[in-house]
Amino acid sequence: MHRIFTTSVAAVYPAYVAKLARKSRTEAELREVMRWLTGFDDAELQHHLDTNTTFETFFALAPLNPMASAITGSICGVRIEEIDDPLMKAIRYLDKLVDELAKGRPMSRVLRS
Repeated sequence: MHRIFTTSVAAVYPAYVAKLARKSRTEAELREVMRWLTGFDDAELQHHLDTNTTFETFFALAPLNPMASAITGSICGVRIEEIDDPLMKAIRYLDKLVDELAKGRPMSRVLRS
């Protein structure tokens, strides 16, 4: 089991926020991306952050967006479409979306609309 699986989403969330803030993107945009990917509303997302839900549980409970499979490319030197483990793939989807926001891509393109 990879260490990230047992890491809480709340532990990584501030790093996402800080990364986006350095690139003039907002926490609201991060939440929009997370809502799109996971299907959670703001209250559910906040609950998971408040209760230190692990990535494993977070994505087990999340009905991933059917368009998530359109998220392709490399993250940390690994092609997302080549990842076999569904949990690792879901985590990398989130990482990729955060990276795209940080690179200044328009929200409509990030959300595959």
